Amino acid sequence: MISEDLRERRLKIIEEHMDTEVAHEFDRTLGTFNGHPHYEIMATGQIFDGDEEVMAYYRMTRTAFPDQRHDNVRYHFADESVIVEFDLLGTNLGEFYGRPPTGKAFRVPIIAVFFFDEDRITNERIYFDAASLITQAGHAELLSLLASGEV
Repeated sequence: MISEDLRERRLKIIEEHMDTEVAHEFDRTLGTFNGHPHYEIMATGQIFDGDEEVMAYYRMTRTAFPDQRHDNVRYHFADESVIVEFDLLGTNLGEFYGRPPTGKAFRVPIIAVFFFDEDRITNERIYFDAASLITQAGHAELLSLLASGEV
């Protein structure tokens, strides 16, 4: 069982992590990790490991969806992780996997599992329905690439 103090520190780190993602302050977002950022996108099988790969992930997603943000955020605490449920919203205003912007918005439910070493994130594992996001954003043609593992 984690202490109330550690629970509060982890909550503050996740809030900083999510807030700085929305504000595009990615150097600060990277600072919420334990020195080695790591993302796992379960819907696509993509893994982004280390500063360069994670920063490239941020640039790609925020180029495609510069207004990406969170709504209806709920936190669930475990000993080694924090599970965060939220709705992810955004509008496709930039290039997305080589496709031109559609101007279409999306809203999809997300579960992000943040793993910790004390009060620093070691890994963010994200679960969501990628087909819903891609379809709502107006890029249904990417579904076959997603199914083949090319995205």
